[in-house]
Amino acid sequence: MEAAADLIARHGYLGVSLSDIGAAAGIVGSGIYRHFNSKGAILVELFDRVIDHLVLSAEKSVAASPDPRITLDILITGHVDFVFQRRALCKVYVREAANLPETDQMRLRWKQRHYVALWEDALCTVRPEVSPQVARILVRSAVSSIHSALNFTSTLETDAVAGVLRGAACRVLDLEPPTAPSP
Repeated sequence: MEAAADLIARHGYLGVSLSDIGAAAGIVGSGIYRHFNSKGAILVELFDRVIDHLVLSAEKSVAASPDPRITLDILITGHVDFVFQRRALCKVYVREAANLPETDQMRLRWKQRHYVALWEDALCTVRPEVSPQVARILVRSAVSSIHSALNFTSTLETDAVAGVLRGAACRVLDLEPPTAPSP
């Protein structure tokens, strides 16, 4: 899966073959059929890994913190950390959704809406003047600002870029950035 994510992130889904993935993984391309029935099934698995990780982490954050402001800090930090720890996988997730089969796109959109709703609920609790419709826009904008790191390479250290992204997401949500790293 790591080899597939790296290749697809660099060359795009359409620019990678099963033979390419197999060679990068140290097996013949046809050996992939023991695990997946198609290249599309690999893409589906990559997407599921991303959204399932994000949803599970978000649900744990909501359950672990009675304070929605701390929950938002944890959600922001978790998303930033995931983007840096799994950069290739996140690039595939952000760029290749159109190549998923339609039924998987619909299933993915449901999971994405659930993930965003966890952020929205926390934001609306912290900022009751914000309507759910506006919260949805703000949350998607904050997540997009975090994803912007996938489109460039910085000369700054990763921790510095992560701090800037956390601050940017807080500003998009009109929250005071935390003075210390989030738990």
